[in-house]
Amino acid sequence: MNQPSDSYKDLTSTIHLSKLRPVPNEQNIDSILEKISEEDRGIVSELSPEKAMLIGVSGPAKGFRFLLDSSESTIGREFGASIPLDDVTVSRKHARISSREGVHTIEDSKSLNGTYVNAVSISTQVLSQGDEIQIGKFRFYFFTGKVN
Repeated sequence: MNQPSDSYKDLTSTIHLSKLRPVPNEQNIDSILEKISEEDRGIVSELSPEKAMLIGVSGPAKGFRFLLDSSESTIGREFGASIPLDDVTVSRKHARISSREGVHTIEDSKSLNGTYVNAVSISTQVLSQGDEIQIGKFRFYFFTGKVN
C-alpha cells in the first residue's frame, strides 16, 4: 500500500457562514418592487422602453441609481467607467452592460471576483426585469422601461 509522501499536506479552508445568503428563488416583479423605496418605484415606472436602470440595494452603492441609456455601459474601478465602483472587490474593468434593440446583456470582463446574476456566476447573461446583479460587495436590481 502506498503511503502519502511527506510533501502531501491536508488543505483546510474556512467558510464564513455569516457572509452566505440564500440564492434568490423565483420572485415576481411586484415583490421586488416592494423592496425598493417609493421614490425608486416612481422612477422605474417612468422609464422609457429603451432605457434601463440599476438600483443599489446592498453595499456602498445602496440607494444609488445608475441610468443605462447608452448602447454600452462599463462597470469597474477604472477612472471613466460608466458605473464607477470604488472598492478592492471590483476589478478595474469588471463588467459591461450592452443594449441592442431593447435587450440588455451583462458580460463579465474576466474580473477576478466574477459577476453574478441572481447569485449565479455568469460570463454573459441577458438581463430580465428585477434581476439581482452582484459585483464585488455591491448588489443591484435591474429594471427596464418595459416588462420582459
